[in-house]
Amino acid sequence: MDFKNLKAFMDSLTTELVPGNAISVYYENEEVFRYASGYADLENKRRMSAQDLIFIYSCSKVATAVSAMQLLERGKYLLSDPLYEYIPEFKDMYVKTKDGNVKKTDNDITIWNLLTMTAGFNYNQGKDAPHIIKAKEITKGKMNTVDVIKCLAEQPLDFEPGEKWQYSLCHDVLAAFVEVISGKKFRDYVKENIFDPVGMENTYYHYKPEMEKKMACQYIYKTVDPGDFDMVEAQSKGCGAKGYWENFGKKNDHIHGSEYDSGGAGVITTVSDYAKFANALANNGIAQNGEKILSKGTIDLMRINQLSAEQIKYFSWKQLNGYGYGLGVRTLIDKSAASSVGSIGEFGWGGAAGATILVDPDRKFSFFYSHHMLNPHEDYYQPRIRNAAYSGI
Repeated sequence: MDFKNLKAFMDSLTTELVPGNAISVYYENEEVFRYASGYADLENKRRMSAQDLIFIYSCSKVATAVSAMQLLERGKYLLSDPLYEYIPEFKDMYVKTKDGNVKKTDNDITIWNLLTMTAGFNYNQGKDAPHIIKAKEITKGKMNTVDVIKCLAEQPLDFEPGEKWQYSLCHDVLAAFVEVISGKKFRDYVKENIFDPVGMENTYYHYKPEMEKKMACQYIYKTVDPGDFDMVEAQSKGCGAKGYWENFGKKNDHIHGSEYDSGGAGVITTVSDYAKFANALANNGIAQNGEKILSKGTIDLMRINQLSAEQIKYFSWKQLNGYGYGLGVRTLIDKSAASSVGSIGEFGWGGAAGATILVDPDRKFSFFYSHHMLNPHEDYYQPRIRNAAYSGI
């Protein structure tokens, strides 16, 4: 195996696009490549490593989907079950109409809708979102996961459940669902059933002060008008010819309170830790230490495209050309359209600060990568790093 292409690509990214990056690659149940380039702390010139804590944002969704699929295996529910059977507040939902009014939905939200992002929710969870305002009031700022989601149930849907795919709070709702049917806080369920069995000792759901020194700085890429570009400023801020990096701070705006476990964006981990999780999924659900977190059949179900021809029209992000959407994950369905050298059925997801998980059970190949920079240029780096990684095996 030779990962020179991957190493060179990562170095090219840290030359001008990202401050620092790291990756851990597994093949046939062994870590075969680990590499880091650039800086975890640009201002103090601290080098990046696979041991730095990072916010992985939407890569958290893969762990959330796996937790839900574990409970499917245990007979706790069926994909076709209405959500209201578990969280009654979702019994009578309303949907926005084209004329600006609302009407009662024709269809109930099912658990399948949550896993496939077809429930009708959006991603509005800012400070002015009605459900956030109400939840803060009734929870006195603690924002208990299930209580927040019950408040969300009061908001009208953007479209009829099942009508189309839309990136949304589905996985945050899914976390509340897991909490209800497992009888445990979502963070505790995932720790006991995924993180601990896989051996992920540095993976959490909430930031604590003691993590400060172990966490990579989080940056945001600021673009500049070419006519106003100041090379001295650019060099002082460690940027390339198109913009500069600004320290965003060690915060995650998707974590609303001390009791809110975000299924969609809440995980704090390291590259080396989350790569262990990816490896387990690539090896029929069995971690390197022999612990089983999911069955092969369930993993195969997750990576089947679930979207109809009409629904998939809305699944149109540039970096996802050639992909469909399975149960909580993207899944490769057209290698040519994706410019991919990978396998049909390869699956995973990305995160808002440049985290990417890729799992290929057919080749027992996986990796986890991150560069901890918001507005992470996913359309550029994701398909390229995928091909560079595959070329190593």
